[in-house]
Amino acid sequence: MTPIPDDPGDVSQHAPYVPGEPRRRVDREALRARIPGWGADLDPADRPAVPRLRYDPAASGAHWEFPDRQPERWPRERSIEHAGLTPVFGTSCPPKGLSGVLRRQAYKKYSEARAAHWLILIAADRVDAWESHLASFLTLRPDNPITETGVLSEPARHGLSSRFGTKRADLSHQWLDPVVVAGPWVLTAGAGVAAIRAVLRRRS
Repeated sequence: MTPIPDDPGDVSQHAPYVPGEPRRRVDREALRARIPGWGADLDPADRPAVPRLRYDPAASGAHWEFPDRQPERWPRERSIEHAGLTPVFGTSCPPKGLSGVLRRQAYKKYSEARAAHWLILIAADRVDAWESHLASFLTLRPDNPITETGVLSEPARHGLSSRFGTKRADLSHQWLDPVVVAGPWVLTAGAGVAAIRAVLRRRS
């Protein structure tokens, strides 16, 4: 899908944020002829909530034709289906590092209807987790895989007995859990030991 140019001056692209009733972009009669029963609730007499839904320009208290945009300090990701960012958007967790590159690519290239969009975002989450793990080793309180992965709760909280004779939803993939949780830590530790051995061999 080709993205619509984001023109902040064209308020017609942002119907939910402009005053007035929404524009009718469909032909009601054509829809009624094509879809049996379409528009059954268009008659106000059939809609008890009509008085509450009447457009009242003074009810919102808005003093603007279009709300002021939040400053975009760096390019934010958005789906290609959207004409532009909403007037206000989140900035608490901006994309960073390699995971940020993956997330930007997912939003820039693929529609939300594509599996590739979500698969790339899932991969970016995993990359982001390892970026955070690695960054923690540069602090005074690095991540601890023993206490933070729940390994100690297995013998202390009936972890083993709860996996037999029950209908837990995670039983089908429990064999994979140690690989997913502990595997990366074991591989990282192994790579570190191999690197230290290589350095020691060169010095000797």
